[in-house]
Order: sequence, then C-alpha cells, then structure tokens
Amino acid sequence: MNNEGAVPEAFDPIAFELFKNALFSMTDDMALTIFRTTYSGVLKDNMDYSTGFADAEGRLVAQGLTLPGHLGSVPTALQSIMRHFRDDMAEGDVFIMNDPFDGGMHLPDIFIFKPLYHEGERLAFACTCCHHSDVGGRVAGSNASDSTEIYAEGLRIAPMKLYEAGKLNKTIMTFIEKNVRLPVQVQGDLRAQLAACHIAETAFADLVAKYGPVQTRKLMAEVLDHAERLTRAELAKLPDGQWSFEDWIDDDGVDYGKPIRLFVTIAKSGDSMVVDWTGTNPQVKGAINNTLSFTKAASYCAVRSVLPQNIPSNEGVFRVIEVICPPGTIGNGVLPAACAARGLTGFRMVDCLFGALAMMLPDKVTAAGDGGNTGISIGGYDEARKPFVYVDFTCGAWGGSPWADGLDGNSHMMANMASQSIEVTEAEMPLVVTAYEFVTDKAGAGKQRGGVPFRRDYRFTEHEGMLQVRSDRRDHRPFGLYGGGPGRPSENYLNPDTGGKLLPSKLTMTIKRGDVFRHVLAGGGGWGDPLERDVQAVLRDVRNEFLSAARAKADYGVILDTKTWRVDEVATKKLRAEMAAARGWREMPKVQWHEPAPLTEAAE
Repeated sequence: MNNEGAVPEAFDPIAFELFKNALFSMTDDMALTIFRTTYSGVLKDNMDYSTGFADAEGRLVAQGLTLPGHLGSVPTALQSIMRHFRDDMAEGDVFIMNDPFDGGMHLPDIFIFKPLYHEGERLAFACTCCHHSDVGGRVAGSNASDSTEIYAEGLRIAPMKLYEAGKLNKTIMTFIEKNVRLPVQVQGDLRAQLAACHIAETAFADLVAKYGPVQTRKLMAEVLDHAERLTRAELAKLPDGQWSFEDWIDDDGVDYGKPIRLFVTIAKSGDSMVVDWTGTNPQVKGAINNTLSFTKAASYCAVRSVLPQNIPSNEGVFRVIEVICPPGTIGNGVLPAACAARGLTGFRMVDCLFGALAMMLPDKVTAAGDGGNTGISIGGYDEARKPFVYVDFTCGAWGGSPWADGLDGNSHMMANMASQSIEVTEAEMPLVVTAYEFVTDKAGAGKQRGGVPFRRDYRFTEHEGMLQVRSDRRDHRPFGLYGGGPGRPSENYLNPDTGGKLLPSKLTMTIKRGDVFRHVLAGGGGWGDPLERDVQAVLRDVRNEFLSAARAKADYGVILDTKTWRVDEVATKKLRAEMAAARGWREMPKVQWHEPAPLTEAAE
C-alpha cells in the first residue's frame, strides 16, 4: 500500500501524559500492595523491595516509589527471562529467579515477573523484587560478608516458571520451603509479590480497555523514547570531557586491612555518557562482589541525580548511559564469587561516581555520605528450637552539598529505606534497642557540613545467636569536597559500656544473652571551607549536640560561650584568620580524606 502523502497520526500530549502517569501510578500501587501484605520487617519496615512495569520485550517503562538499586537491575533480570523463555510464555505464567550469574543481584533479592496478555497477545510484564529475610546458607539472614563462594550463601534459583498456565509449581515452592529458616515468612513475602503483580494485571487490563492494544504499545514505546529525549537534551547541556575518581573500600571482611580500589572514569560527549569502571579491583574472596546489574544500577542512580527531576525513570534513561565494568572485577564478579553483601560495594560506587561528577559539575554534587547502608543480621533458635532472623539495614548521613548541609538520619539515595520500628522489633525479636540517637562530632566540617550520623545499641535476650555485620568507612573516611573535611569513621563495639572491645567493620560472631552490640555510622563529608560556615549555624549545631564546643573551635574557628549561648565575634574572627594562615592553602583542595594538620592540632 502506498502511504505517500498520508497525514501522520496526530500526537496528543494530554493523552500521553495521562497514560504515563497511569503507568507510574500502577507501579506505586504495586509497591503499596507489598507494603500492606508482606510479613518480614525488612520489607514492611525497611521497605527493601521494588516494583516496576515493562513492555512486551522486557524494557522497563515505569518504576515504583522504591529502590533505585533494584530498579536499575530489573532490565538485566528481565533480559535473562527473555533469553530463556521468550518463545515459551503463555497467559498465566509467572517467573521466579535470583541467580546473580544469570540476571540477579544477590540471593536474598528474589524477582517475580508476570507477563500480561490481552486476547492472547503479550503486551507487558509486571515486575517485583523483594529482599527476603532468609534464603538459607551458612548464616541466618543469608548475607554474611565473610562467605567466600556463592555456594555457601543460600538457595540459588535459576530463571524458571513458578506458575505455568495459572498452575503453581509445587515442587519449586516445596524446595524453597525446605531450604530456608523461615518458610512461612518467605512464602508469605512471595505471595505479597504475586499480589502486587495481580494488582498490576487488573489495572493494566483497564488501561488496555481504554486505549486499545495498538495504542497501548505505541504509548509505552513513547514513554521510553520521551525519557531518552529528555535525558539526551539535558546531557547535551553539560560540559564535554573526561573525569576520573578513585576511592577505597576498607577490606572485604576476609583479608582484613587490605584496601579494595574503586576507580571510575566518566566520558561525556554530546548527548551521551560512558561510565567506565576499568581499573577497579579484581573480585575478592569476601562476599562484597557486585554483579554487573547492580553496578549499572549504581551508575544510573548517580548520573540520574544530577539531571532534572521531571525525567521519567525508566530504560529510556539507561539507553543514554553506557556502563562498562570488566568481568572478574569487584563490580562484575564471575563464578564462584560470593556476593551476599554486594550492597556495600554498590552504595560505595555511587559515592565514587559522585567524586567524578563533582569534578565535572562542582555546583551540583554532594560530598560522600556514610558509605551506604550497614547490614546487621542476628539469627538463631529459641529454647523451643524455633528460628528467629532479624535483618536490618541502617544508614543516615548524606554528604554536604553546595547549597545545604548533609541530611541527618536520611537513607542513602541508592537505598531509599525506612527504619524499622523499635517497638515492633522488640515485640518480634529477642532484642532490646537501648539507644538510637545522633552522635556528636562525627559530621565532616564544611561551609555546608556533612550529615550527622546515629548509633544504635542492641541488647540480645536469647540464649545464643549469630551476629553478622556489614559496614565500612573505618579506614577510608567519607571524603569532603572543595575544602570540606571528611566525615569521621564508623565504629562497631561489643559491650561498649562494660569494657568491651572495638570490632572490625565486617564480622560474623556468636553472641550470648545480655551482650550489647553497638554500631555507629560514619559521618557525611563536608562541602566548602569550614572557616566560611555561618557562625550561627555552628552555634545551632552545638546547641543541638551535633557538635561540641571544642570541635566548633578546632574545625570552624568559632569560639562560643556555652553559658550564654553566644558567639565571641571578635575572638572568632581573629582565630579564623590565624587558622587560614596556618593552613596555607594556595587553592581550595577539591577532595579531602583527612583534616588539614593545623585543624587537627587545634583540636588537641
């Protein structure tokens, strides 16, 4: 048929906007469904899960109000499903997988995908990913940082059909039940994922009924193309060039004290960007190895954060950002790499990429945060041999930015998690949380200071249990930018109030009834010269017990009278001039991992 001279179909921007918002609203409804129906604290309180919606080819079109880390990994997981089952799908099928070496991230993150059909034609996928409290393995919680191969970490689920033509594969469910410590909880959380997929299926059917299958396909493709166009337009406004940054993870929890290099180069040209992790450390013995999918997610998250908020977050954005990470490195582990604690590396990669972006865009990027979320698991059996598994992820100190202080008590942007309720924790677990409070003198100094971290104390009340901790930023502190000082390091203690010892940043150990474990987050790095910080802001931090009067003097050159809560303006001006002269900066240091010597001496 000759279409020459035909009038092209008119684009209706209002219909497009309504359709786009309907898709994103649907994924939010999926997220709320999981929130309301799930069993475990790591899901109903931490909200360590994600929901998304993909087209018939498995391209992520919309994502819910949850975790960038999961959502940036959905395309890789769906590619695996398509690779195995593209020609073997039917209405009523549901797919399950968690294999890190075939599209997954780490074993506790289980993906559920449901293809959605209209009159026998596949039009879309409903996507969910949840962190499950336990998937077996050598340590309760299945996320020990000192495992040395994937085979010790738990149940590895290859891409397979959980439902076929609407019929549950009972063999798979039985196999899961017999290999996890909390089968009722795990299967309940899987049902929450299935419920979210059902919500998406119902809402999508209404959408197709309104727009028709042909227009629905076109509009989903346009949502992706729209995000790509917006991303390219914004990248085109940024300077062209190449910038690199290096940061270090303290160790892998096996080879203690052996630093692990993260190295990234961003190359921006025109309307596209390459994020290249070549030069990053080879994969390690411990379980902090990343899969490529999570490295991609970290890269997308960091770049997306310097772009306008009005760009839809989907695979259209990802098309514009090429991510390279050689196989066999800590950012792209190969068999038999352990990866249960890979979250630590992913979060640290965001900070590392922020360092490179800060060289490119000094006025748009924050200093380093607390290092990503600390993972704490406590598991065991009560006197009746009933298992318990407590899994908590805690983070809460952002780096200072060119326009504001770092956020206090706010989750890392890669995680976007909430804190677990202390009351619920104490009701459900053999734990008493005896402290949950901000810590003085931990935030990095700066014109805009770093975020103030907090500490938590957990008292164990059962006979015996296994404590597993994944943390970092002990030796390599959160860096400050453009004159800002680094945040102060994280700390772990056992029985700190009774002469207990300082523990490593990563550990697996037995604890007994009455033992108290304390974790202190690292402080966020500062941004800008501390001697330029508003003196009233320094006074306010001292009054709020975020900062001591001694550190106000040592870090900021501010002299306070804590009886009258006033700043000695004359003495402060004199001290600041002396400190600036002693410091002798010819130009503002772009990055700082340590305070300048004169400031440290002033503190002493």
